[in-house]
Amino acid sequence: MASKAGGDGKEAINEQVVANTYANMRTEMNQLYTKITELEMEVSEHSLVMGAIEPLDPSRRCYRMIGGVLVERTIKEVLPAVKRNKEGLEEVIARMHEALERKKKEITEFELKYKIRIRKADNNTEEEGGKKEGTAQGVLVGPAGQ
Repeated sequence: MASKAGGDGKEAINEQVVANTYANMRTEMNQLYTKITELEMEVSEHSLVMGAIEPLDPSRRCYRMIGGVLVERTIKEVLPAVKRNKEGLEEVIARMHEALERKKKEITEFELKYKIRIRKADNNTEEEGGKKEGTAQGVLVGPAGQ
């Protein structure tokens, strides 16, 4: 009996390791989503700046923040730099999208390998005959006998 209990403990540890690994993978995926969104906002800002300064006289004075320092330049000098930065950001976003797709595929393979299913609170309430309690939303409760 002692060996059986030890086997159950090892299985529980393995399940915990799998759960932790899965949670880490999901966290990494969410971080990628967040970073992509952040970079897309920067690209949008670059587009707004380009749209604002392109029609202006190229010899006109403008200011640019470089490493926390505000520098005076001309539009002729700033516009190409802003375009290069925007293109660089778009390349980084494309690479991050590829990394995100790889991570999604990795997570899907991991889910299939360990037969992971995600339970949603909305599905549980529908299965219980439409009973909904405002205080119990999002809480998963197992049978009392276990």
